[in-house]
Amino acid sequence: MTNIADFTVATNGGDTLDLQDKLGKVLLVVNTASKCGFTPQYEGLETLQETYGGRGFEVLAFPCNQFGNQEPGGPDEIAEFCQVNFGLTLPLMAKVDVNGKDASPLFDWMKKEAPGLMGSQAIKWNFTKFLIDRSGNVVRRYGPADAPKSIAKDIEKLL
Repeated sequence: MTNIADFTVATNGGDTLDLQDKLGKVLLVVNTASKCGFTPQYEGLETLQETYGGRGFEVLAFPCNQFGNQEPGGPDEIAEFCQVNFGLTLPLMAKVDVNGKDASPLFDWMKKEAPGLMGSQAIKWNFTKFLIDRSGNVVRRYGPADAPKSIAKDIEKLL
């Protein structure tokens, strides 16, 4: 796999999304959870989407239940939670695994492209973020504690 265009993913509604259609956009790909201490970051992610969406930026949120069972709901429940609590308009994808034998191929690729601390490829917790440039390449990985607003300068550079 050479860039994000090599992948297809499922949306929260069950449709297939060919990420080749996202070439030309700057993307922030995030593994999310509804019952996590970092869940308030949804607000910051939505702010980034609103601020930069008109300039070719998009957040792709991938719910994940691998960390403390903090995303136990089904697609409708997850979407309702995000809408009611955060007014999310950003694209919500289907729930995925980000580590292990059933990990999403997209996340396996991003982890190899941008390893974490000390070269670790494993994602340690919810709200790990990957910044993708307009050509579909991983530019940088951000940890769960990195607030979305702290990524804004890096997004602006790519836009």
